[in-house]
Amino acid sequence: MENDRPEQSAQSEYKPVLGLSEEAGAAATVDWRERYRLASAGRVFDQPEPEELIELTVIVPARNEEASLGACLQSLVAQSEEIFALGRDWELIVVDDHSSDRTAEIARGFAGVTVLAAGKLEQGWTGKNNACWTAARRARGRWLLFTDADTVHEPGNLRRAIHEAGRHKAGVLSYSPRQVVSGFWQRALMPLVFCELALAYPPAKVSDPAERIAAANGQFLLIEREAYRKLGGHVVVAGKVLEDVELAFAAKRRKLGLRFRYAGEAVSTRMYRTTGAMIEGWTKNLKLLFDNALALAVWRAVDVFLFFGLPVLAVLLWNAHLMAHSISWLGAGWLIALIWLRTLLRFYARVAKSNFSFADCLISPLGLPLFVALLYRSWFRHKVLKRVRWKGREYTA
Repeated sequence: MENDRPEQSAQSEYKPVLGLSEEAGAAATVDWRERYRLASAGRVFDQPEPEELIELTVIVPARNEEASLGACLQSLVAQSEEIFALGRDWELIVVDDHSSDRTAEIARGFAGVTVLAAGKLEQGWTGKNNACWTAARRARGRWLLFTDADTVHEPGNLRRAIHEAGRHKAGVLSYSPRQVVSGFWQRALMPLVFCELALAYPPAKVSDPAERIAAANGQFLLIEREAYRKLGGHVVVAGKVLEDVELAFAAKRRKLGLRFRYAGEAVSTRMYRTTGAMIEGWTKNLKLLFDNALALAVWRAVDVFLFFGLPVLAVLLWNAHLMAHSISWLGAGWLIALIWLRTLLRFYARVAKSNFSFADCLISPLGLPLFVALLYRSWFRHKVLKRVRWKGREYTA
């Protein structure tokens, strides 16, 4: 792409919008650490933009995603139509993040998809941020969509998202996808996590400029080109494991317009294919998502006692293990049973906010012990060991 551009002359006038080109320009040789310092200070880079902008660049960072990448790209390529043609109006870039499987081969099998190799992973960078930055420097779109390789996009999703962002004057639009789960532990645990997320990051407050709370989901993160430039790009979150939330907070601080909502009708994702991957993923993220992770673990441990301990106590009171039956003991047993029922109803009212199916919500109390263990595990890895692992790499927490 860049080799096709004419050389920049002294008379050429480029309006700096994204400032990510590696071509000629004083800022092109600036070390990434210096870029981070400048971007953090609110400075942007006066570098030439592409000669011709198109409507959208979709960026898919992928590391060992052979199991899911095909479905993702199929759903994205299918978005091409006469009035929104892939290669003319928008581009699709897959960044192979040093995969050891068939990820790159699968991506090359789709016509119109550009496949890039992620740049060298320098110290202080996470693999995903490095991959996103690799593609962003070559992006030609007025809008940049960063989406994960395990997502599946509904027809027309891309154009509708751009229109939605424009309608709400949002420089950053993020969707929380519909979560596809399989296996008992995923179905029991995931509603617990997502109901806590819905309570900690209410979409209405996240989207309200007057509220300080901010959130985004890196599975679908649409950023207007100028907004991305003002944020400083992925350089400013180079070493952040939870880069999507960090970018959301930066967007809100700089008043770029942030919109966040659940969008099950637009995009879905299967985050984890095994229980081990789910445990590793939430160990990496829970402490970052919930600053009070340890306190939350304690409260959910109380729920475990209430759900499983109160029925046992009620039965003991009903039976003759304590003393002969009496109206007092029977009444106490029924009181405990009513407390248990009220606790259960309040719990289900909370977990219903997760946007999971009735069946998944129904069995979610059985996932509470695992949720408590993961909250503590995440807190311990971040606060004590200060190291987390993800996809074969270890990062400083």
